[in-house]
Amino acid sequence: MGTVLDSHFLALTAIVTVGYQLLFFIITALLKFDKLTDFAGSTNFILLGILTLALKGAWHFRQIVLTIFVVIWGLRLGLFLLMRILQWGEDRRFDEMRENLGKLAFFWAFQAFWVWTVSLPVTVVNASNRNPSVKPQDIIGWIMWSVGLAIEATADQQKLDFKNSAANRGKWCNVGLWKYSRHPNYFGEILLWWGIFVAATPVLRGAEWLIVLGPIVLTLLLLFISGIPLLEESANKRYNSNEDYRMYRLTASPLVPLPPSVYANLPAWFKMTFLFEFPLYSRGLAQEP
Repeated sequence: MGTVLDSHFLALTAIVTVGYQLLFFIITALLKFDKLTDFAGSTNFILLGILTLALKGAWHFRQIVLTIFVVIWGLRLGLFLLMRILQWGEDRRFDEMRENLGKLAFFWAFQAFWVWTVSLPVTVVNASNRNPSVKPQDIIGWIMWSVGLAIEATADQQKLDFKNSAANRGKWCNVGLWKYSRHPNYFGEILLWWGIFVAATPVLRGAEWLIVLGPIVLTLLLLFISGIPLLEESANKRYNSNEDYRMYRLTASPLVPLPPSVYANLPAWFKMTFLFEFPLYSRGLAQEP
């Protein structure tokens, strides 16, 4: 990808990522302890960012900024998810995996792929010899990251506070940002990683543009695989008979925050085409007679 040095960095980050995730996989498999899963993923980003910055040793302003962004994001999310799982107990995602070594291994392998791919923009920037002055793309990317982080952090805290209130037991979160989006935390995460990619573009040449796979993989993962579909199906089954929940789904955008009155009046084709209201998000929801 551009230079031999870049290739060396890509290989190194792949080896480090596989080794780091393998360590936590062994802990999980041997001890049946799955509370470190999200922490292992988030901190792996931090490890790759700092490692590539230090090994290159150029310390260009753009490299430092994007590495700091990754460290802030990783520490915030990793510690938040660790504290949450320690408070709530076992991770339900592993209910069918704890006794199935094959499924567990596939999950950790996929997490390694996710970390390495999404980290590509920062890896390539840190490996680059180019240091153009600050461009409009940098400013736009930094703003996207800042807004995305604020949305993700606010949404996470709002949902945690909601769940921790005894008065809300058995209810779905529909307060704060969750009134305008059914998954505002995912919107924030997607926005901030696209922001990092945009801020990386001033140094990209030729095949290095393939690092766009990072935010693309993240977006597709959250939209179609392990993010929104799983949570939507779970909520649909749990609150299937609740009319208020059905109304919430009709007025709250699945991802992009919008005023409920606006979203409710948009045509179905527009919601699906531009706002990601896909049919698969209706799984588990009984159809009206």
